[in-house]
Amino acid sequence: MTHVEDELSSQPECWIRAAEEAPAHKSALPAEGERVAIVGCGTSYFMAQAAAVLREQSGQGESDAFAASEFPAGRSYDRVVALTRSGTTTEVLELLGRLRGRVRTTAVTADPDTPVMTSADDVVVLGFADERSVVQTRFATTAFTLLRAHLGLHEDGVVADARTALEAPLSEELVGCSQFTFLGRGWTVGLANEAGLKMREASLAWTEAYPAMEYRHGPISITTDGTATWVLGEAPEGLAGQVRETGGLWVDGGLDPLAELVRVQRLAVAVAALRGLDPDRPRHLTRSVILGH
Repeated sequence: MTHVEDELSSQPECWIRAAEEAPAHKSALPAEGERVAIVGCGTSYFMAQAAAVLREQSGQGESDAFAASEFPAGRSYDRVVALTRSGTTTEVLELLGRLRGRVRTTAVTADPDTPVMTSADDVVVLGFADERSVVQTRFATTAFTLLRAHLGLHEDGVVADARTALEAPLSEELVGCSQFTFLGRGWTVGLANEAGLKMREASLAWTEAYPAMEYRHGPISITTDGTATWVLGEAPEGLAGQVRETGGLWVDGGLDPLAELVRVQRLAVAVAALRGLDPDRPRHLTRSVILGH
C-alpha cells in the first residue's frame, strides 16, 4: 500500500477527531461576524475556497479565499486564516510576516516543529492528520472538517459517507477514462478544483474543474466517449442528460461532497496504477515549496 492509500483511508477517523477538538480551538478560529480571509497554496488554497464560501453562505460573516501569493495588500480583515500542512511554505510565511501587528492571524498546520508556529498569532496543530506523502489527502480534508465543525455544519453522516466512499468499487469504465472534468456549486467549487489537482498530481491525468453552471459555456465541447464528468454536490437540472448525449460518462456525486472528494482521491490512485505510476512520487513535486532567495 502506498502512503497516499494509507493516509486517504484514515480520513473518517481524522474527521471524527477534528470535529471533537473544534470547540477547544474556538478562540483561534474566526468568530461569527468577523470579516475573514482564508489563504493557502495548492491544495490548501482550494480547501480555503470551499471553507470561505461555506462560512459566508452560512451567514457567519464575509469570507474570502486567496492563494497566499495573491493576497490583496489593500484589503482590511478582522482575521486571516492560513492553511499550511508543512508550516514551511514560503508564500504563507512571507504573508504572515507582512500581516504581523496589522491583523489577527491563525495558522492551521500539521507540524508543530516548523516556522509557522511563531509566525501566526494563533496556531491549531492537527498532528494526527500529518502525512508522509507529497500528495495531500487527509490533512486537507481534516482541516476543512475542523472549520466546518467550528461553523456547526459537520454531521455524523459525513463520516458515514466517507466510509462508503472508501468501500464502494470504482468502475473499470471510470478508471479507464482519458479525461476528467469535475464540477461544483457554491462551496463545492473549491472541492472540484481540488479534485482536478489530485488527479493531475497523482496520475498525470488530463483534468479540468468548473462551476457547474459554467460547464455548458464551452467546456462541454470536449466531452465525448472516454471522458468523465463528475459533479460534487447537487447537479444543475438537465446537465446529466446533456453529458450522456455527448457519449461521455456522467458521475453523479450522491454522497456528501467531502466524501465524494475521497472517492476522487481513490480514483487518482487507481488511474496511477493503471498507468504504471507511483502516486507517492509525483513528477516535479515536493512536500513543501520553499523558494530560494
